[in-house]
Order: sequence, then C-alpha cells, then structure tokens
Amino acid sequence: MFTVLGCMLAGMVLGFIFRKKHFKIIQSVLFVLIWLLLFLLGAEIGSNPEVIRQTGKLGFDALLIGTAGTLGSILGAALLWKLIKPNKSTHEK
Repeated sequence: MFTVLGCMLAGMVLGFIFRKKHFKIIQSVLFVLIWLLLFLLGAEIGSNPEVIRQTGKLGFDALLIGTAGTLGSILGAALLWKLIKPNKSTHEK
C-alpha cells in the first residue's frame, strides 16, 4: 500500500516539476499501459478458478457496485465542474 502511494506521490512531484514541458509521447504511452494493465487484470481474474466458479453469484453484486460507482463518479465530476467552471461574465470584462 505504501509502495503504491509512494509511486503516486513521486509521479505527482515529477508532474509538478515538469508541468511547463509538453511531452507528446506520454499520452500514447499511458494509453498503451492502461490497456495492458486492463488485459493483465482480465487474464489474472480469468486464470483464477474460484473467481470463475463464483461469477454467477458475484455478477449481480459486481454490476450493482460498478453501476453505483460509475454514477457516483459522474455526479461528483458534475458537481466539481459546477464549482470550478469559470464564469463567462467575469472573463468578458
């Protein structure tokens, strides 16, 4: 857990330090790495016989939790956008 948080903090620090520079390749690399991580997660889950055996039982709970998490994220993002969205009338003056 501390390793994950440490890596995240290190990335934030590096991002802050290099915020003025624009690295064109980073977006492509991140895209590939995210797809690779999703594939490896699926392969790990698919290779676990216990998880596969319990898929029917866990399917509804997973659907419910996933849907609630997605809707909560959308609601939170919409609320945050309303808080930080610049007001057009203040920028026009």
